[in-house]
Amino acid sequence: MRRRIVMCMLAGVALLASVLLGSPAASARILPVRAHIPTQPGVSAPTQPRVPAPAEVPADVPAEFGTDWHDPVTAAPPVAVPGTRSCRVTLAEVQFRDFTPYRGGYTPPRGCGDRWSKVVLRLDGKVRGRQYDRLGYLHVGGVEILRTSTPEPSPDGIEWSVEKDVTRYSDTFNDPQDVEMLIGNVVDDTYTGVIDVKVTLTFYAGRAVATPDRVLTLTDTGQGTTLTTPRNSERIVAEVYATGSGGGCEEFWYLTVADPAPYSCKADRGPYREVRIKVDGQLAGIAAPFPNVWTGGWSNPFLWYVIPGPRAFDVRPVEYDLTPFAGLLNDGRPHRVEISVDGVPEGQSGWSAPVNVLVWQDPHRARVTGGLTTHRVTDLVNSSTYTPGSVEHRVDTRAGHRLTVAGYLDTSHGRVTTTVSRTLANTSAHRWTDGETTDGLDATWTDGESVTVGAGGVARTTRTDRTYTMDGVTTIGADDRLRTVLTLGDRASVEAGLGGRRLSWSRFDDTYSGDATYTLNVPRDQRHAVGTTSERYRLSGSHGCYDRSLTTVQGALADDDSRC
Repeated sequence: MRRRIVMCMLAGVALLASVLLGSPAASARILPVRAHIPTQPGVSAPTQPRVPAPAEVPADVPAEFGTDWHDPVTAAPPVAVPGTRSCRVTLAEVQFRDFTPYRGGYTPPRGCGDRWSKVVLRLDGKVRGRQYDRLGYLHVGGVEILRTSTPEPSPDGIEWSVEKDVTRYSDTFNDPQDVEMLIGNVVDDTYTGVIDVKVTLTFYAGRAVATPDRVLTLTDTGQGTTLTTPRNSERIVAEVYATGSGGGCEEFWYLTVADPAPYSCKADRGPYREVRIKVDGQLAGIAAPFPNVWTGGWSNPFLWYVIPGPRAFDVRPVEYDLTPFAGLLNDGRPHRVEISVDGVPEGQSGWSAPVNVLVWQDPHRARVTGGLTTHRVTDLVNSSTYTPGSVEHRVDTRAGHRLTVAGYLDTSHGRVTTTVSRTLANTSAHRWTDGETTDGLDATWTDGESVTVGAGGVARTTRTDRTYTMDGVTTIGADDRLRTVLTLGDRASVEAGLGGRRLSWSRFDDTYSGDATYTLNVPRDQRHAVGTTSERYRLSGSHGCYDRSLTTVQGALADDDSRC
């Protein structure tokens, strides 16, 4: 086991957007291997030294993967923390051997006040032996504050850590709460890896940042889920931790095909998926799910032993601005709220979608009234065309649509209008051979959102454009050598303007690439596995830039380079 690395899948654009725009977005942290990291995310330090090149810092690169490799690491930047007094609380310390949840309690910290400038979650984990990648969650007071997956261990063992900015959940942390955590696991004579974790919260004293006044969860009535908001709500945001998982085809939903295409993973309408939220039966939000790849993904764990895919260890929720519906929700009654994933075959499981609802209240009015003024949704276009071939089969998919909602609220500071427009699109080309000995996908998902808030004759617009890409192929040769070549992209841009004038902007690009080969159907010591992986994480905008690249060869960290 080599040096311990703090691991994160940062909500990259959300981090910079929260700095620029005051959004409630959460973020996560990595402590660098050698690089100096700016104390403020996205801001380069004038004295930042260049990271030594591989020739200057020799890497012990083996000819093949052995029984030990570098602990998990990503190129993402750290969570910025203030230099104020801090207090730490342990949420859970547990070993996961089966599917029994850990249950405990949380008590607010002493000595750091009851309003905090930052709250940071840290998960420290270790595992050794043989084990699959496993999914997990952490709830405090019923609120999901972390959704995660695990790395697959080396025989000698690995350690990893995840840090995440959870300041947005401060309302939950103000009172004693129940804690529940689960990383479902199987330990037997074959799968020997016991997942050992400790989770803490660190609270930083100082001037409290603007966080939601309430963090709510849905109530299960037995006939559906409902939400009751405070009657003076003036902003409402739902976040959904949507993940396709469970080991079935919905874990690889982007590869599914419809009949009559001869492929092992089927779906009635092909690979298009869309996470939807409805309020009282009316479509209130649409979003493209991120194509998560866990650390056993694409049939090749050697791709992920050191650098995991984007978001694998800190699954970001999709967010919906439900403020146009606040006038309807503010009547003090429970309202039916439903989450669904469009495209999943009828009766098929495999998706999890827990919901938190973040609410900002009008402090000067007990009741805020309003109404929904616009609701327009285009028909979903979902074309999945199968082209048979004597050598190669192919399915081309084109899908997407648009939703626009608008509403008004009469607040203590006047009438405020909110218009939310969201446009989704997915294109993909899936090619495979008979027997699926060659299986490839080239896919792009776009999720564009515009939120315009008008008050006093002035309109502020925030435009967010998200793009997810996947381009890869797995081949199995006659000698049972399996090779996977794969590139994943997680990109976004945010721009805020007031009255036609640009106030701030940010650009985010997290790109992973890997190429790994091993022999199937033989013991580990005969796999002769080799692999090269890399990640480049770039964040730039009005407040500066961050740019870091990592490269691994046969599980050894061969290059760690910072720019800006």
